[in-house]
Amino acid sequence: QLQLVESGGGLVQPGGSLRLSCRASGFILDSYSIGWFRQAPGKEREGVSCISNSGGSTNYADSVKGRFTISRDNAKNTVYLQMNSLKPADTAVYYCAATSRRLCVLQRNYYTAWGQGTQVTVSS
Repeated sequence: QLQLVESGGGLVQPGGSLRLSCRASGFILDSYSIGWFRQAPGKEREGVSCISNSGGSTNYADSVKGRFTISRDNAKNTVYLQMNSLKPADTAVYYCAATSRRLCVLQRNYYTAWGQGTQVTVSS
């Protein structure tokens, strides 16, 4: 059974950093493209970043470019999202998602499996 588990969320001050992890089980991660999405209270879920199955292609939302970095360690069956220079506007529940398609696309309906999410709160 395909399963994704996010971890690494928490409370951080503005300007701080967090690294989120998305660990896959039940399937071999290197066959899947992975996306990170987030959903703030009262807002729609939005794409943050994604990485193709090969790792050769990445994509970022304009709001996080230059601050967030996505990477993957297929040996550990894990994808990471390094988040630096965090802002209060980054506060949300962060979800990772998987698709067997090889391209990296920041669209919700492109992905077929989702994790349960991890809370990120940026506040002083």
